[in-house]
Amino acid sequence: MLIAFIILGLIAGGVIPFQTSINTRLSHYTQSAFYASTISFFVGTICLVLITLILHPNYLSLHALTAYQLDYTWFVGGIMGVLFLTGNLLLLPKVGASLTVVTTITGQLIMGCLIDAFGWFNVTPQPFTLIKGIGLTLLILGITLMNIQRRHPRIKQSTQNVVLWLILGLIFGCAPPIQAAINSSLGQSLNSPFFAALISFAVGTLTLFVITALVHRRYQIQHEHAQFGPLRWWYFIGGLLGVLFVTTTIILTAQIGVTYTLITVMLGQIITSLLIDHFGLLGITPRKISKQRILGLIIILFAISLIQFIH
Repeated sequence: MLIAFIILGLIAGGVIPFQTSINTRLSHYTQSAFYASTISFFVGTICLVLITLILHPNYLSLHALTAYQLDYTWFVGGIMGVLFLTGNLLLLPKVGASLTVVTTITGQLIMGCLIDAFGWFNVTPQPFTLIKGIGLTLLILGITLMNIQRRHPRIKQSTQNVVLWLILGLIFGCAPPIQAAINSSLGQSLNSPFFAALISFAVGTLTLFVITALVHRRYQIQHEHAQFGPLRWWYFIGGLLGVLFVTTTIILTAQIGVTYTLITVMLGQIITSLLIDHFGLLGITPRKISKQRILGLIIILFAISLIQFIH
């Protein structure tokens, strides 16, 4: 059963680069990353409404909707997803892609360990051991090797500004584990990971809609782009991939804990990203796998083995 969960986590992580690429392409037509994300969340919400109507039609009945006891788990998960998305949009131009990945993943791992160790958000406690600590340290080292490149000579910021943004990166990285834990708790209380995902997506959609209104004050989609040509239907399927990711993390968190879910998903994301870079998929300029990135991947695999399989 553990192998099945690992495979499921790898698949969930593997869709993230594709979702990011699709949403990025859509943003060229919306002229706004926030609006593109709003559309992605909305498509995911519609998909989850249909799934819920098929699997649990009574969940969306008028009687049920008026009987639910609302608490923080209904709202915080979706907001955490938006916080992470918005945080990355702010962080990327300030510190670059590599440091964004390293700092946010480090934040995810730290928060994931705290949630598991103390059993926050109704998660079954999993003690933090020395072996687990060594494995997480190696994991961060491997991720760093895979992402850190030479700093461009024209990129110079004061140390104070960089440190501030890196601290913010750690804070933004805390959002996904909290989202996964809260959505998992909500899914268990409602006996449906799909309905829990629907609530998360609906809250995220409304939040992003408001952010788009405040930041851009317009909702327009161009049907033609000078570089990418006409708007295509598959630019709108990012939300479907998001449904797969969020629903899977809800299921996995309840079964193997927050930290292991994050590690498995991140490994799927890393492997897929390597393949996309190496073969130049999704219109990306090919970037051959270097020895440094191979070494980083080996360290990551060893770290995951240490954390997951050595007791």
